[in-house]
Amino acid sequence: MVGELALPEQYPALLGELKTHIRAAQTRAALAVNRELVLLYHHIGQTILHRQGQAGWGAKVIDQLSQDLRREFPDMKGFSARNLKYMRAFAAAWPEPAFVQEVLAQITWYHNVALVEKLGDPQRREWYARATVTHGWSRNVLVHQIESRLFERQGQAVTNFERVLPAPQSDLARQLLKDPYNFDFLTLGQEAQERDLERGLLAHLRDFMLELGVGFAFVGSQVHLEVGGEDFYLDLLFYHLHLRCYVVIDLKIGEFRPEYVGKMNFYLSAVNDLKRHLQDAPSIGLLLCKTQNRLIAEYALRGVDKPLGVSTYQLTEALPEELKGQLPSVEELERELEGLGGRQDGE
Repeated sequence: MVGELALPEQYPALLGELKTHIRAAQTRAALAVNRELVLLYHHIGQTILHRQGQAGWGAKVIDQLSQDLRREFPDMKGFSARNLKYMRAFAAAWPEPAFVQEVLAQITWYHNVALVEKLGDPQRREWYARATVTHGWSRNVLVHQIESRLFERQGQAVTNFERVLPAPQSDLARQLLKDPYNFDFLTLGQEAQERDLERGLLAHLRDFMLELGVGFAFVGSQVHLEVGGEDFYLDLLFYHLHLRCYVVIDLKIGEFRPEYVGKMNFYLSAVNDLKRHLQDAPSIGLLLCKTQNRLIAEYALRGVDKPLGVSTYQLTEALPEELKGQLPSVEELERELEGLGGRQDGE
C-alpha cells in the first residue's frame, strides 16, 4: 500500500516485549496500591478500636466520621459507615500488624472482608488467608472453599502415604486428599451407576477440578490400558503438577470394599510401566466411594506398597418423588417471568 510505513522485521518481537513489561508494571502498581489500601484500612480500624476502648465512641461517631471523610476525600469510595465497621472488625481480627503486612496485604480488601465475615476462629482465618495467597484464589473461590469446609476436610482421607512415600512428598500428598469430597454440583438419583457419576463429573469438570484443588491437570476419562493382551480402562486420570505424578481415580457408587484396593494396585502398576516417565514420581491412586468404614480401609491398605488413598464423597440428592409435579416446570416459570416483564413495562 502506497505510503504505508515499512516496519523492521524485529518490530513484532519488540512490541511484544514492551507489552509484557507494561503489563508487568501495571500488575506491580495494582499490587502496590492494594497493599497500601489494606494497610490504611487496618490503621483506620485500629484507631477506631482504640478510641472506642479509651473514649467510649459509639456507632454515631462512626457515622459522623464516614460523612466527614467522604466530604474530605470525595474520590475515595471506601469510607462508608459500613466499610468503616469492616475496618474495625478487620483490626480486631488481626491485631498483629506484621501478619497484615506479610500476608493480608497480598490479597484484596474484599478477600479480607470475606475472611472476617465468614470465619470467627483465628486459626481457620489464618489458614484460609495463607491458602488464598499460596493458590491465588479469587474471592468467589475463597468463599466456596470456606462454605465447603475445606479446612476440616483437608488431609482426612485414609492413606498409606506416610509408609510408602518419602517425608516431604508424603506430607504434600496427604494434604492433597480430602474426606469427604463435596460434589454438590451433581444431582444423581438412588439408581445412579458409576458411569452416571463419571459423566456428571466430566460435565462439571471445572467444578470438579476446583474441588480437587490446585495442581491437578486433567488427562482423560476411560483411559485405555492394554495389559497382557487385554483391555482395561481407568475411570479418571490426572497429573499433579506439584507432586509430579499421575493420579488415578476410581469411582464407586456404593460403600468401600477391600477388593477395590487390589484393582487399584493393578492400575497403578500398569500406569507406572506404561505412562510414567523417568522423572515422574510414583503414581498415586484415589478410591472415591459413597461411604467407607475407616478401620476396614486401614486394614485393606496394610501391606500395599503403592501410594493409595480412600475417600468418600457427598452428593446433592435428586428431587424427592413426593415433590415432583408440585413445582412449576421451566416453561411455566418462563411464561410467568415474561408476564411480569410485560406488566412492569406497562406500569
